[in-house]
Amino acid sequence: MAKVGIIMGSKSDLPIMQEAADILDYLGVSYEMDIVSAHRTPEKMFDYGRNAHKRGIKTIIAGAGGAAHLPGMTASLTPLPVIGVPIKSRNSIDGWDSILSILQMPGGIPVATVALDGAKNAGILAAKIVAVGEPELMERLVEYIDELKEAVLKTAEELK
Repeated sequence: MAKVGIIMGSKSDLPIMQEAADILDYLGVSYEMDIVSAHRTPEKMFDYGRNAHKRGIKTIIAGAGGAAHLPGMTASLTPLPVIGVPIKSRNSIDGWDSILSILQMPGGIPVATVALDGAKNAGILAAKIVAVGEPELMERLVEYIDELKEAVLKTAEELK
């Protein structure tokens, strides 16, 4: 059963959102992935937002470009934490439209927002949310953090 939902506004977002799936795969976290457009399939978005928690999803990663309403609208429908990934799309204003649309949510509708095209970090944050109740996953995250440290130390050593 999937623990993380990964949704995006269109297929063009997939190359970025795949980074969230890749890190979740690496960490051993199950997920589902779908295209759910806030503008073109609002009924699907409503259904997803209202029912994800009933299927066992623990957190949702929502990526969108342009007007980027998907993360905020999903957050307004679900009791789950939503992580927004602003995506620099071809019709974007250097990504600022996406960033601000996701970041500037009204009180009561929080969306945790990562950097522009930051789906990898969204996946890591989702894993950390899920790990709160799963000691084995918490240990994998500790190991991942150690791997990051070792990679930096190795690179620093190679410079000497």
